[in-house]
Amino acid sequence: MTAPTPSTAPIPLADGLVLRQARPSDLDRIGALLAERGDAGDALDHRLVVTDPDAGPAACAVVVHGDRVVSTATLLDEELRVGDLRLPAGQVELVATDPEFEGRGLVRALMRWAHERSAARGHVVQVMIGIPYFYRLFGYEYAIDIPPAPTVHSTPPAEPTDGAGHLGETAPVLRIARPADFPAMAALQDAAQSRFDVAMPHSAACWRWLSAHDASTLRVLERAGTIVATARTTPPDEDGDVLLAEAAAHDERAARDLLRAVAALRPEGTDGTLRVVHRAGTVTADAWREFVDHEPRTQAEQYYVRLPDVAVLLDRLRPLFRQRLDAAGIDHTDRDIVISTFGAHYRIPVRAGGLGGVVTGGAMQSPGAANGIGVAPDQLPALFFGPLGVEGLTRVRPDVYTSEEALFQALFPALTADLLSYYLPY
Repeated sequence: MTAPTPSTAPIPLADGLVLRQARPSDLDRIGALLAERGDAGDALDHRLVVTDPDAGPAACAVVVHGDRVVSTATLLDEELRVGDLRLPAGQVELVATDPEFEGRGLVRALMRWAHERSAARGHVVQVMIGIPYFYRLFGYEYAIDIPPAPTVHSTPPAEPTDGAGHLGETAPVLRIARPADFPAMAALQDAAQSRFDVAMPHSAACWRWLSAHDASTLRVLERAGTIVATARTTPPDEDGDVLLAEAAAHDERAARDLLRAVAALRPEGTDGTLRVVHRAGTVTADAWREFVDHEPRTQAEQYYVRLPDVAVLLDRLRPLFRQRLDAAGIDHTDRDIVISTFGAHYRIPVRAGGLGGVVTGGAMQSPGAANGIGVAPDQLPALFFGPLGVEGLTRVRPDVYTSEEALFQALFPALTADLLSYYLPY
């Protein structure tokens, strides 16, 4: 199904306000609004996006009152990998409204614009980092865990050397990344993310933006001319605290060298702490286990996910469902996979030759009678992409249930996830 092309014509709103696509002449006013309502660096971040050939001004919309920009939002192109399946995705960022114009539905209008543009670009899912609860008003639900960022209590000791380096090698060097490093960095990230069921890598454009913005710094650890580790670090704050994120390393020795080198970035004479984003099961997580305080989480932190069209997403997921059925040894007998959100339901025929197209139907209040699964619509993102799977969701949600446990546990297992985004969610 081809999504309609959204109109680029200005949209009149109440009180003389107009929503339209951003223009190059708007950049300074957008930047001023973003800096006033968020962080001073947001103006640069926005400029990097809308002047990039992969995004451009069409990625941004504004609400204007005369020549005054009073609200804005930007849509980024992403790609969400689930298993071996790659899903085009969108992410709304850089949202801000002038306080004088709050409470007039401007963000709602901008989100509608972003979702129409997202559909036109072929996105079948949207992800977002956002303030608590607010974006649930626009169809987003919490679904994918944000990993913890525990504190480093000690750093690895230096490797034994002969004066020149480990076993005669030159000593490793931590430096700021350059564009020529991006392929090696992306390869390290691909290796780290291969351990996760769900992953979102940086786009080629995002690598460029991150290398030029101020909120964080891309770094590489180089040994004898070869990049062996990479990371993204925040500048020391007023207390000297540093966050180490998106760490990936070729081996555990490189990971330990990376941790030791980043710890040295903290200013002397401060009591700054170093926190590291935990990427479970990766080389860095294993290498740093003894140096990090892993305390139980006391507050849930999750990415928002929005599903614009459940039938379209289910259709894209059919090859993955077939793989999961095969892996579980479930026969491809003549039957239907029935998923009910109570107000609607979806059937996927299972035949010897594969899974047929998705058929959408009306309300189904008792999916058990059709050997199906009942899922409240706000729990679909967690079912498709979350860490609980159907087994975990049925334990905590009365409106998620099935009598066909083996089938639906195979189709909807608990998933691990690792998402890389323009902004760090910390």
